[in-house]
Amino acid sequence: MDEIGNITLTVSGDPVQFPLMGSPWPPMMVLGTYLVFVLKAGRMIMENRKPFDLRGVIKVYNIVQIVYNSVALMAALYFLFVLKAYDLNCIQRLPLDHEHKNWERLLAYSYYFNKYMDLTETLIFVMRKKYRQVSFLHVFHHTIMCVFGYVYITFSGYGGFLFPVCLLNVAVHIIMYTYYYLSSVSAKVQASLWWKKYLTIVQLVQFFLAILYLINTLRQPNCDASRTVIYMSMLLGVAFIMLFGNFYVKAYVLPGRRKSQAKVQ
Repeated sequence: MDEIGNITLTVSGDPVQFPLMGSPWPPMMVLGTYLVFVLKAGRMIMENRKPFDLRGVIKVYNIVQIVYNSVALMAALYFLFVLKAYDLNCIQRLPLDHEHKNWERLLAYSYYFNKYMDLTETLIFVMRKKYRQVSFLHVFHHTIMCVFGYVYITFSGYGGFLFPVCLLNVAVHIIMYTYYYLSSVSAKVQASLWWKKYLTIVQLVQFFLAILYLINTLRQPNCDASRTVIYMSMLLGVAFIMLFGNFYVKAYVLPGRRKSQAKVQ
């Protein structure tokens, strides 16, 4: 912390500061405005209004997310397997004078910034009066990802051992937004529970794989990775498994059981 009164933080000794980094106030203001709008103000504004027709906006938003995450995925794979900047047996943050440090910074920051792009989805829900989709799971997931991203980069630096976890999440985002786009142009896809069910399964598998990776990192005593951050990441992963698992059971397991019981009766 270099300015205690203004709460200005450096990124783990890295002199490079991107927007929404350094001072915690900008991300706090963005997230505070987001929460006030989606939980209270937005609903008040829309109370006596008809839902906005945002079908065109939704299509463009989904395409932007698909392209953004696809480019990020390809760049990350190039960084890992062509530039070979990391030792995959023990991934550690690159030193400041490393030739590929700018790659690491840009990839890590692009992932972090995308968490703020994701907030747009909830704003669209509110403006379309789709309040049922503004669930605790949805709002918590989007908010905590921004918070955790800021905390991780600030105290652990850009990149490092969570790189594979973020890479996995980017791949899942491509699948997810591809589904969202297809459902926005096809009523058949939108009505299909098959897509929605397996999309949730993919998200759950992602969290399990992330936890297994973190456990494997813990088992390497000579790998210099912050144990505190690993435990925090694992705790967040468990929380997501519980929340997404609860959603899966309520959305896809219990309705099937009720239908089966109704047929028997």
